[in-house]
Amino acid sequence: MYKSLLALDQIRINFSDSGSLILNIVLSLIMFGVALDIHPKEFKNVIEKPKALIAGLLAQMLFMPAITFLIIILFYKVLTPSIAMGMILVAACPGGNISNFIGNYAHGKIELSITITSITTLLAIVTTPFNFAFWGKLYENFLVKHTTELVQPITIDPIQMFHTVFIILGIPLILGMLCAHYYRNSSLKIALWFQRGSILLFVVMIIVAFSSNIYIFLHYLFYIFIIVFLHNITAMLTGYTTGTVFGVTEQERRSMTIEVGIQNSGLGLALILNPKIFSQDLALGGMLLIVAWWSIWHLISGLAVGTYWHNKPLEKKQNQ
Repeated sequence: MYKSLLALDQIRINFSDSGSLILNIVLSLIMFGVALDIHPKEFKNVIEKPKALIAGLLAQMLFMPAITFLIIILFYKVLTPSIAMGMILVAACPGGNISNFIGNYAHGKIELSITITSITTLLAIVTTPFNFAFWGKLYENFLVKHTTELVQPITIDPIQMFHTVFIILGIPLILGMLCAHYYRNSSLKIALWFQRGSILLFVVMIIVAFSSNIYIFLHYLFYIFIIVFLHNITAMLTGYTTGTVFGVTEQERRSMTIEVGIQNSGLGLALILNPKIFSQDLALGGMLLIVAWWSIWHLISGLAVGTYWHNKPLEKKQNQ
């Protein structure tokens, strides 16, 4: 398996500048649509009893990257460098936009879901570059000490990543929240269409990303499926276990599980395909496939878990 995936690491991404621009625009529109449904009242309700919020933020921004690092260290003889860095990049991303819909569908606490997504998205301007650089450097140092193979350093410019994340996530989120505040009625009318269209836009984004690389995806799908499947399960367990340790309600644990299990891997794709962040001379085939398949799989797994919980309503005392 390692030898097959090592060949994947040597593949360079075939992607145009126009395709990268489309990805950035689509992701910005999605985040704007998410922000249209955010209202200060929801933040207030969660912040007044912050235990679940603190647990959710820790699970998303600290525990998820740390546990991902432990996984790639434990299985470093199986996971190639490019694939491992792809896993780190996914873990460094904030919660995905569809998590709020799935969390509500699963009878989770919608206010908590929206607040965690909003805060992690805003903080991603700093946390995504930091987590990727920090855990990525630790992994690179580990490989140097424990392997004899030449390690291709995958370094980034944190300032450039900061700018990119701010433009793609920060500005649309702020503009959407301002529209929701000053034009509440109009925002409510178009928010639903933006949210429904976000899934379609997301699929289009994946198709664009793979239009010139589909043969690579199909050839390595089996291996990538296993890795992402296990990583995604670990993410969901991280959310649920953190909630259990913090003693939050079952309704809040459901929201935390979905939040950590649904990552904004679309942001990860946009970052990988930005030549100012990741040089296109680097062999990033493993990173691309891990992040791209996450973009598809977390929707499937999230809806599956959401459907299970949807058919298992909470007891009234749990909902209080």
